[in-house]
Amino acid sequence: MNSERVVIVGAGLAGAHTASHLRQAGWQGEIDLLGAEPHRPYDRPPLSKELLSGEAADAWLETDLDALDVRLRTGVAATGLDPAARLLATDAGPVGWDHLVIATGAAPRTLPGAAHTPGVHLLRTLDDALSLRAALVPGARLVVVGAGWIGAEVTSTARAAGCEVVVVEAAGAPLPGVLPAEAAESMRRWYREAGARLLTGSPVTEVRPDGVRLADGGREPADAVLVAVGSRPDTGWLEGSGLPLADDGSILADARLRAGAPGVYAVGDCASFPSARYGRRLLVQHWDNALQGPATVAAAIAGGEPAPYDPVPYFWSRQFGRMVQSVGLHAPGDQLLRRGSPEDEDGWTLCWTGPDGALTAVLAVDRPRDLAQGRRLVERRAAVDPAALRDPAVPLKRAAR
Repeated sequence: MNSERVVIVGAGLAGAHTASHLRQAGWQGEIDLLGAEPHRPYDRPPLSKELLSGEAADAWLETDLDALDVRLRTGVAATGLDPAARLLATDAGPVGWDHLVIATGAAPRTLPGAAHTPGVHLLRTLDDALSLRAALVPGARLVVVGAGWIGAEVTSTARAAGCEVVVVEAAGAPLPGVLPAEAAESMRRWYREAGARLLTGSPVTEVRPDGVRLADGGREPADAVLVAVGSRPDTGWLEGSGLPLADDGSILADARLRAGAPGVYAVGDCASFPSARYGRRLLVQHWDNALQGPATVAAAIAGGEPAPYDPVPYFWSRQFGRMVQSVGLHAPGDQLLRRGSPEDEDGWTLCWTGPDGALTAVLAVDRPRDLAQGRRLVERRAAVDPAALRDPAVPLKRAAR
């Protein structure tokens, strides 16, 4: 029997799947899974959708930790790390380890006045979702700060619950920095059709229990406020540990997700990694990254030599009755090509091609086949025929040269 011990810090999707992959890779030693929350591992995407609306009773992951002989310790938060001594400091006392996996995810960014204020909500944890759900009663006025993915999903859910919703965004369009202006303008219409007010170019200067104050002096009253202005890797507890951290707070993992000290790995929303595919370091804070990365970490710990971790980023969102899916990354100089129109009932797709004519990214709205076929083309950087790609009647796979 292997007497070595793996300690996984973070009991979310990345942490639970690392434990599962370790057993699949033949690891016979101890596995401890530590979670700061009092709950067993759960999935996060339902928090802004099915769980928030009440359609789902829970969001528990199906991973059977008992069957995997994984010791789960809930309510234990990491507070520091001594890599040389192989000791993890926690609020429940020190924990020794032979191999350490950091999977602490990300923490939501906040705004002045938002922290610990009654009636002001963040959305990252199960308890956050349950607290916000209690506020979404018919006739309540919700102000959402931020028109990103979470802001759009919560707006959709709140409107379906009969709430009045005002969305305040500092940038000039929804999903700033994610989509070109043409696509963002189409999504602006989704808010209007859903009966939500969207105020863009409106920075928030103060969050109060009864609403928000804007930079222009205006005020938006509210019964509840959701602050959804992005997230940051939850790595503050690593300060002074000697582990290398990027300016964005992410752990600077290598191509096999090793975290800069012997026996230490990082996976999921808290880790960035070098991508040979894109020629730069990536911080990918999406569900698919937390799902894929654990296999690389587990293989390395179990004694294998995994291939460099270099996935094509994938993301999906359900909002305003539509399925939005995105795969790949496009550079500023890539050419944008459209398949169909935002007015089409059967959806539309945006595609980007690089200077070499290869497909680099796809964003599909209610066109899952485009996404599935485009994903395979993006993964192999297939050159495409622009004319075929623009024709929504031509299957995307047939656009490959």
